[in-house]
Amino acid sequence: MTFQDLNLNTPLYNAIDDLGFESPTPIQAEAFNVVASGKDVVGIAQTGTGKTFAYMLPILRNLKYSKQDNPRVLVLVPTRELVVQVVNEIEKLSKYINNRVLGVYGGTNINTQKQAVAQGQDIIVATPGRLYDLAVSRVLQLKSIQKLVIDEVDVMLDLGFRHQLMNIFDILPPRRQNIMFSATMTKDVDELITDFFINPTKISIAVSGTPLENIKQERYNVPNFYTKVNLLEYLLKDKEEFSRVLIFVAYKRMADRLFDMLEDLFPSQTCVIHSNKTQNYRLRSIEQFREGEHRILVATDVMARGLDIDDVSHVINFDTPDYPENYMHRIGRTGRAEKEGHAILFSTENEQESRIRLEELMQMTIETLELPDSVEISKELIEEERPQINERYNPLKRRDEDAPGPAFHDKKDKNKKENLGGSYRREIAKKYKKPKTRGDKNYNRRNKNK
Repeated sequence: MTFQDLNLNTPLYNAIDDLGFESPTPIQAEAFNVVASGKDVVGIAQTGTGKTFAYMLPILRNLKYSKQDNPRVLVLVPTRELVVQVVNEIEKLSKYINNRVLGVYGGTNINTQKQAVAQGQDIIVATPGRLYDLAVSRVLQLKSIQKLVIDEVDVMLDLGFRHQLMNIFDILPPRRQNIMFSATMTKDVDELITDFFINPTKISIAVSGTPLENIKQERYNVPNFYTKVNLLEYLLKDKEEFSRVLIFVAYKRMADRLFDMLEDLFPSQTCVIHSNKTQNYRLRSIEQFREGEHRILVATDVMARGLDIDDVSHVINFDTPDYPENYMHRIGRTGRAEKEGHAILFSTENEQESRIRLEELMQMTIETLELPDSVEISKELIEEERPQINERYNPLKRRDEDAPGPAFHDKKDKNKKENLGGSYRREIAKKYKKPKTRGDKNYNRRNKNK
């Protein structure tokens, strides 16, 4: 099948010819007619298989020219990087189409985005948090939305966006087409489909956890962090083979720690991105990696979905992820567009259970390689790897810092008061024999007569 077999229009054919694409991917071929029909659609396909074009080609095919200010198409994605990527893909397809596309996300000046929205847009690509902020401010009107696309919905739910998605669904017009794409089908995703989709058509190109055939996978058993760094140094010395390397780590502090060490080993060759970095820093790091200024990029799992970079020679999993699906998204950064890819997994003894789970998900065994003789086995441990020492008794150390002791005690007798209620005033009047009010002349006169 070629793109000529799809019912596209001339502007889209011209844009695809400029991009040099000849044949649609399986998800693009399967999804085109279903999305174009206006029915609700759920697409399950692995990352790197062209999902953005799968939903944008039929949408742009039927999107008529309009001068109205309010957007008609809304695309929700989980990360800022993915907003930039999707906007870029839409602009490539819209080269010969007169439409307006805007990406909005947190971490930047909201007033600048308000001004851009007010100028009128046809397609909005957004992260859920910033979209809701703009909608609540009444600058962004969603009453004209005809098509809602939720891309990488499983990551959105993993990142805790469910509540924000519910709020957005409440303010969208009920009569709309819902289009959802995901790499995995989880229980949370299934519940979302049940609650908000109307008899959706499901398209499944690959079973969740099916490894891409064009990605070679290998692994090493490594005892600790510093030995992992030594192995990494050994591998990265081969600059020709490891020409563009994406290294995934579990969390932000680990990313910064590894970046500092690699920067010492390979000066001016490494960059890092995670959610604590500013948006400009993250975009600049991605661009430097994409353009080849830096050949090594250290990233966390949150970034695994927002990176679409060609010719990544290797994905190195510096640790074994707890969730097997995250491994699939990581390695999907290499071997894109049907090119050969290479994925390497590092696992300590404590990570073997996670490694077994991901092999069970893929229904395959990753080839195990022996550590090279020249890689030094370090005995030094980082804080997270050191065994926790439990002291049997230390009178100077509290056993439970959150429970320092009782905060209340019984009051002394002199401070205890009986609640006399309404009779309290009468008791006081009897004791002091004073008028209730200073101006009660009748009361004072009666007392004189007595």
